Amino acid sequence: MALVPTWRLRAAFARRLSDMYGTEVPAYTTLLEVAGQINDEVAGRDPDAGRLGSISRVTAERHGAIRVGTPGELRQAAQVFAALGMHPVGFYDLRDGDIGAVPVVSTAFRPTDTDELDRNPFRVFTSLLTASDRRFFDADLESRLTAFLARRRLFPPELLELAEQAEKADGLDEPAAERFLTLAVDAFRLSTEPVDRAWYAELERISAVAADIGGVAATHVNHLTPRVLDIDALYRRMGERGITMIDRIQGPPRWDGPDVLLRQTSFRALAEPRAFREPDGRVTSGALRVRFGEVEARGIALTRAGRARYDALTAETDRRMAEHPDADRGQSARALWQRDFPRTEHQLAVERQAFFTYHPVPDRPRDGHHPPADLAGLLTGGWLTARPIVYEDFLPRSAAGIFHSNLTGEGTRDARRTGTRYDAHRLSAAIDRPVLDPFALYAAQQDRSLRQALGTLGADAALRALDDAPDM
Repeated sequence: MALVPTWRLRAAFARRLSDMYGTEVPAYTTLLEVAGQINDEVAGRDPDAGRLGSISRVTAERHGAIRVGTPGELRQAAQVFAALGMHPVGFYDLRDGDIGAVPVVSTAFRPTDTDELDRNPFRVFTSLLTASDRRFFDADLESRLTAFLARRRLFPPELLELAEQAEKADGLDEPAAERFLTLAVDAFRLSTEPVDRAWYAELERISAVAADIGGVAATHVNHLTPRVLDIDALYRRMGERGITMIDRIQGPPRWDGPDVLLRQTSFRALAEPRAFREPDGRVTSGALRVRFGEVEARGIALTRAGRARYDALTAETDRRMAEHPDADRGQSARALWQRDFPRTEHQLAVERQAFFTYHPVPDRPRDGHHPPADLAGLLTGGWLTARPIVYEDFLPRSAAGIFHSNLTGEGTRDARRTGTRYDAHRLSAAIDRPVLDPFALYAAQQDRSLRQALGTLGADAALRALDDAPDM
């Protein structure tokens, strides 16, 4: 019997998860409808709309978000995603920002091969509760939280067994694939089990995110995010539909230069009916606000140098807003970007501020000259063309900002205490899989294309210069 290959499992899972989430959160269906309308409009008027991914890819594109409580739960989630051809990429620490109490570290599970990304670029931003961090949890609460989490089971053994089979065989036969997809979607469905009101409230005083992870019996999709080609238009149109959006769009400002990195926004978390178990044992009705509808617009991946420039501009915008709190943040950021950020893709490429794939120009008139030895000369002289590499990852500040904008309160964090040390290496050890460096993935993709293009051109001097260039 023929196997259902990994990428088809991933595409089917993303599609079924989206259908399930639309049933649970009806405003998400409205978000998909508006995003689809805007994408069609942009594609209709802009012949270059597919520059950062084909329209079919953008339309199918989703990223999900889940939250887990222990390294063991994260390890099992990693196994499920491995069956879908998704690997942990990037380390995000949301604990130390200036935005609320968010006691989690995160990674994103996604495809890494460019062909797999083109087929279906589904991603899941996955956060791990840091229960041992004394800035948030004292020893007694950590002990009780750890005991609570140890009693629950997020993923049934059958699902994990099928996930292991799918990873080893790069797919599953039809009956096993259907069973795997059913179990996988069910694992991320909102639980109907009553929530212990007193326990949830105790955790919520620390952090609403902590309560959403450690105060319930199962994990669930926290948000599911479509991609849109004009996020500013979507923000306005959702408001016109009567859906309350968060205060602003997170990430780079809208400006007249290249779109880079990631811009995100969301509608505010909606009150969803939930059953509660009271201290006297009664089950009552209530509501929680934990799930919301996020949407994103993706731009060009930046090198480490480009990212440092982005971070510096963000910090300068923060400084200016602190001095003039009534100023328009978008205008302030836009003025800084127009002054200090590369205004064209050509600039981004020659200054090595962003990642591109490079391609030889086959019909360039040959005048007997050898190709120049520098990238700027090759691009300006028409020897090479540069195609931007789309940013496939996330911004910790933006993630924390959206998390916080949908919380029920500020929570508490004792800055006098020392936090538990976490980094990509510790997270890799916890899940027994390497957490990959996104910069290295983009750089490898760029390097392969550039070497191939220079080899085709016979640009030996440029190849030698490439070997001597510093890492990006």
